Formats: sequence, C-alpha cells, structure tokens
Amino acid sequence: MNPNFIVIEGNIGAGKTSLSKMISEEYNAKLILEQFAENPFLPKFYKDPEKYSFQLETSFLIERYSQLKSDLQNLDLFKSFLVSDYFFSKSMIFAKNTLKGDEYQLYRKIFNVIYSSLPKPDLYVYLHVSVDKLMENIKKRGREYEQEIKSDYLSKIQKGYFNYFKQRSDFKFLIIDTNNINFVNNQADYKQITDIIFNSKYKKGINRIVL
Repeated sequence: MNPNFIVIEGNIGAGKTSLSKMISEEYNAKLILEQFAENPFLPKFYKDPEKYSFQLETSFLIERYSQLKSDLQNLDLFKSFLVSDYFFSKSMIFAKNTLKGDEYQLYRKIFNVIYSSLPKPDLYVYLHVSVDKLMENIKKRGREYEQEIKSDYLSKIQKGYFNYFKQRSDFKFLIIDTNNINFVNNQADYKQITDIIFNSKYKKGINRIVL
C-alpha cells in the first residue's frame, strides 16, 4: 500500500501515539499528534464530567480542526505520507458519551459543518485493547489527571468506536487486536503490525486481525 494519509486510533492507553511515532520515524512520514495535554479542561473533566463536558468537547473540536486543517494543507515534500494518532471523527465518538440533550445537538451541527471540509484517511487503523489492560497502561504511564478515569467510561468509548465503524462503509477500517503483543518494547511485534498495515490490501468497511 502506498498511502497518503494513515490514522492510528484507539482508546485511551491503547498505544496509538507510540505506534504513530515509530511509524513516522521508520517510514519518514509527517507526524500529526493530538495536543491533548495542553487542554485546560481535561483535568477538570475527569474530576467533574457533567460540569465540564461541553467545554472540553468544544475546545477539542476546535483544536483538532485547526491542527488537521493546517497539517493536511501544508504538506512536506520531503515526507512520504502523513500519519496521525487521531482523526476528526474522534470528536463525535467522545461527545456521544459525554454530552446530552441540546448540548449534544448543537455540538453535532457544528461537527457536521466542519467535518465535510477535511480530507479522509486512506487507512484507519484501530488498536483494540481490553479495558482491563487499558487501565493498567493508564496507571503505568502515570499521568496524574488520567488517574480519575473509570473503566465504565473506557467501555463506553470502546463501544462508541465500534458503532462508528459499523455506520461507515466508505472507509477502510483495520482493527488490530494487540492484547497479546508489546509492539513498543518488542521489535518482532512492531514488525508484525507494520507488515499488516503496509503489506496487505483491505476492503472498505471493517477488517479484523488478532495478533
């Protein structure tokens, strides 16, 4: 596969940023990383979701759009392709689980207007990890504001991703179950994933692989 734009997605703690960085370095790809740590509403949201949901989701919507619009328009001629650790549709997946009523309806209208103007990925890779392992990963990396995350929240986000995949038949979704590998610390495991991503053809819709 000779992609122009690849997305590496996953739940919180799935390793999407790590894999995106590794691919960027090996394949000389332009790297797009979500700037979540700079969002002032994130720590507040994990402590009081109901109070800060709309502020958080709206600020992320604006930041993701601005970043993707800029990076996707300003291509680097010396890079082979683009790889990102998120896609704009992530905004809607998370918002469905955090917003309610009029706030959700307003957010959805804003999202639909913006979404149509962004390029779509050639391949959307989703790293599937069990909720228990996600909780372990979150605890290990030790980000203070993430320690408030509950397992039921991760379960809802995971279901949100799967529902999104089922609703879209125009994308090539590659779901890779990574529960039994460690691609960050094991070169053979990393090679397995990159072979799957770059050396195979996939149909539109959902493609599943268990490693």
